[in-house]
Amino acid sequence: MKGAITMNKHFLQQQLAAADHRIKADLVIKNAKIIDVFTLSILSGDVAIHDGKFVGIGEYQGINEIDANGRYVSPSFIDSHVHIESSMLIPSEFAKVVVPHGVTTVITDPHEIANVSGTAGIEFMIQNSKDLPLEVLVGLPSSVPSTPFENAGAVLNAEHLEPFLAEKSVIGLAEVMDYPSVQKGADSMLDKLLMAKKHHAIMDGHGAGLDAHGVNIYATAGIKTDHECVNAQEAMDRLQRGMYVSIRQGSVAKDLLNLLPVVNERTARRCLFCTDDKHLDDLLTEGSVDYNVRLAIEHGLDPLLSIQLASLNVAECYQLQGRGAIAPGYEADFLLLDDLETISIHQVYKSGELVAEKGVLTSLNDQPVLENPVLTDTVHVKNLTLDDLRLPVKGNRAHIIGVIPNSLVTNHLVENIQTKNGYFQPSLVDDQLKMLVVERHHETGNIGKGIVKGFRLKEGAIATTIAHDSHNIVAVGTNDEDLLCAIQAIEKMKGGVVIVKNQEVLSGLPLPISGLMSDLPFQDVLVNLNKLHDALHELEIADHFNPLLTLSFLSLPVIPHLKLTDMGLFDFNQFKHIKIDEDLV
Repeated sequence: MKGAITMNKHFLQQQLAAADHRIKADLVIKNAKIIDVFTLSILSGDVAIHDGKFVGIGEYQGINEIDANGRYVSPSFIDSHVHIESSMLIPSEFAKVVVPHGVTTVITDPHEIANVSGTAGIEFMIQNSKDLPLEVLVGLPSSVPSTPFENAGAVLNAEHLEPFLAEKSVIGLAEVMDYPSVQKGADSMLDKLLMAKKHHAIMDGHGAGLDAHGVNIYATAGIKTDHECVNAQEAMDRLQRGMYVSIRQGSVAKDLLNLLPVVNERTARRCLFCTDDKHLDDLLTEGSVDYNVRLAIEHGLDPLLSIQLASLNVAECYQLQGRGAIAPGYEADFLLLDDLETISIHQVYKSGELVAEKGVLTSLNDQPVLENPVLTDTVHVKNLTLDDLRLPVKGNRAHIIGVIPNSLVTNHLVENIQTKNGYFQPSLVDDQLKMLVVERHHETGNIGKGIVKGFRLKEGAIATTIAHDSHNIVAVGTNDEDLLCAIQAIEKMKGGVVIVKNQEVLSGLPLPISGLMSDLPFQDVLVNLNKLHDALHELEIADHFNPLLTLSFLSLPVIPHLKLTDMGLFDFNQFKHIKIDEDLV
């Protein structure tokens, strides 16, 4: 301990000496416009950095000096809630994509991989995130499984999670999705909440569809954040009860424009930006949190306020002391911006070191992909036949999942359907397709069967092991033959995404790590992903939303209103499974 104190004393002495001009700072940024996220103003002067921290704003000389040429010095961005697995990349590849977009810290919830591979999945994400130019801070998955209404690959209770709190990168309990368990005070849920309280850890929420009464219960439990608001009233309900609102702009859930009217000088400090789930192609073309910042500015939010939502506010919410601002004593994570309208990023710095320039990462040591069959052998399905896929229906009316483009929420429809010999027949005219969720963790033989409307698929089938949050095989198709072919192809490649037409695989993207992530460089994953999208066009599918991501969320029962799990059709409003023809005959 004495040695540590001595080392820290020497470090602070050097910091003070640099701040006091007694020694030159390691790095000085000159001729810059400095964004002050505390007072939302622009300062002038030099920015001095020593040993990875800011030590002064004013007039300084440095061992190394950079002429900013009038550019803006901005705090770098923090994504307040992201599932790295949704990029289909391992963390070390994910860093290569988001750091050039100005993101140097993310708060991630590895509940996708944990729902497949349990604690081994969490351990993999932590280990593969070390020594990156991206700081990956982990919230422990609170909902594995997310509900008792589906079969996941693991069950994680407090005793499984608590040892991870010894990891420096683990900062809290991730999104609590099982609201009924919170409401009823279920023992297993209370154990997790109390575990987090004992360790003074942050607790994130997932309050999809909750009204003000539900928010009262969440806040009483100590849950601090929510990223599931879809309208201004939901956001205000949470803000008025002391919660933080993470404004999400992902690949499917695009809530920013609906929530932006809530952000003003009275509410802004409790508002954050996040991406939640964003596909690789969208990360590369749009960006990460930088896109949230840019979009908010484009729709009228003050640029400095928009930057504050992506930096200081997140740091304060998650108790990241000394983060999120250009100020003495703060970590030197910053950007050089060409302008405040388009947030054009010239350079990205992490702890005072240049890590990206003009959209390209400057250096990164590749991390090894751990060989572990718990991670790479995760698709186990009983032999299926066409008879196993038939969907019996009494009468000619059924409950149908209605896709809402660019939303996680679905409509609960009741429509007339076509049947033959008592079995549902997909209708291309009525856009009524068959949807399946096949359990893939324990060979239970469970197959959830339902009807979905909104994909406009004209032929073929799509299947994937990305099926939030239990990640069974989810498939949609126009006929049973193509559906069966797609499921069998998924099993053969040990997880991934496939597009099938006329019982032939048009395109496939293998995702061998828990059926969620590739072990390839992001450039190779992008090539395969583009091939998937090209194949989708051959099926004449709807193109005004992302059909792959939309499909992956149709099995998530904690989102309104109608979903499908491996155990059957799930009605969110009743929070129970229902028969496809329940109360209709």
